[in-house]
Amino acid sequence: QAQLVESGGGLVQAGGSLRLSCAASGRTFSTYSMGWFRQAPGKEREFAAAISWSGSTYYTDSVKGRFAISRDNAKNTMYLQMNTLKPEDTAVYYCAAAPTFGDIMGVSTTDHWGQGTQVTVSS
Repeated sequence: QAQLVESGGGLVQAGGSLRLSCAASGRTFSTYSMGWFRQAPGKEREFAAAISWSGSTYYTDSVKGRFAISRDNAKNTMYLQMNTLKPEDTAVYYCAAAPTFGDIMGVSTTDHWGQGTQVTVSS
């Protein structure tokens, strides 16, 4: 059974950095697009960043220039480097995978999810 497991969340001060990891198991996701979503308290889950199987990337405007998504297909692992963190980045961050680059940017079209990791940015 395919499984995505996030790690690397935690508490950090505003302006700090964190690196999230997403380890895939049960199947290879090397031909899938992968991405990160986040859900703040009381808000809907929203798209943050995506990376295609070939390495093309896309970011939502609020994280562009601060976050960097990458993947290592040989390790079946994806990363999210988050710099210059802001209190509004506080959320549960979810790793996700979908068959196409278009699919991975939508909650309803993404078919594999991790359990989430909490990121808290203090002011």
